[in-house]
Amino acid sequence: MAQNNVDPLSKTSLTLLGLGAMGTALARTWLAAGHPLTVWNRTAARAEPLAARGATVAATAAEAVAANRLVVVCLLDDASVEEALDGVDLAGRDVVNLVTSTPGLARTRAAWVRGRGARYLDGGIMAVPPMIGVSAAGPYVFYSGSQELFEEHRDTLAVPAGTRFVGEDAGFAALYDVALLSAMYGMFAGVAHAFALIGEESVAPSDLAPLLTSWLRAMAGSVAQTAAQLEAGDYTLGVVSNLAMQVAGTPTFLRTAEEQGVSPELLAPYFALMARRLAEGSGTEDLTGVVDLLRR
Repeated sequence: MAQNNVDPLSKTSLTLLGLGAMGTALARTWLAAGHPLTVWNRTAARAEPLAARGATVAATAAEAVAANRLVVVCLLDDASVEEALDGVDLAGRDVVNLVTSTPGLARTRAAWVRGRGARYLDGGIMAVPPMIGVSAAGPYVFYSGSQELFEEHRDTLAVPAGTRFVGEDAGFAALYDVALLSAMYGMFAGVAHAFALIGEESVAPSDLAPLLTSWLRAMAGSVAQTAAQLEAGDYTLGVVSNLAMQVAGTPTFLRTAEEQGVSPELLAPYFALMARRLAEGSGTEDLTGVVDLLRR
């Protein structure tokens, strides 16, 4: 079924392996933009709605890979990638792997793909499926690996989400991805603790929420200062509340949690690291020294 009046001959054709929630969102966006698309999924029924939109459905992964030079992979995990592509002829193909992975696995997979005669690009998707194809939502993908591949297919890759090339080391996309998501979960942990503290009080979560949002937004400015201190190797640059002052205040947080019947397990590990850094004689520093403790 034709979805638009775009001349398909003017659009790069590609193959997509994997039609979970993210893969399906990617497929719909490429089809809507007029890109000829071949799809494959282990559960064939998931491809039926896309066939109705104009996608070509391949019976096997090998058939799908053979259909196009550009092959995008969006499967469950790295093991699924190896299983799907095992024995498939990759010679001359451009493989873009959007499976969430680790830097080490990405580097291993890159060598595995290159050893079979293909170029490789790893991707870390910074979006959830509903954001795909919605530029106003700000979705983007980190890419690393073959810069030549990236530059050649940049326009096609940018259809579902923005693109950010972060280096020829294939592991960098996963590294950036996990670094950002790790910070996100740290924020979620703090938010969970904050809401737990008010749980037994006559304070509505909806009253605390906007205050949390504005406070976290204001504190986000410290990220740039931390980066500057790390690069300078001087953790006293621009310090407002030094480590000694902050460690001195931690008992208040722990006692408040105890009074409110809230477990301190989300805060206690970080406070312990702060105390260790202070014990090393770094009281005039910012909190940046905790980074060094984590690296040991």
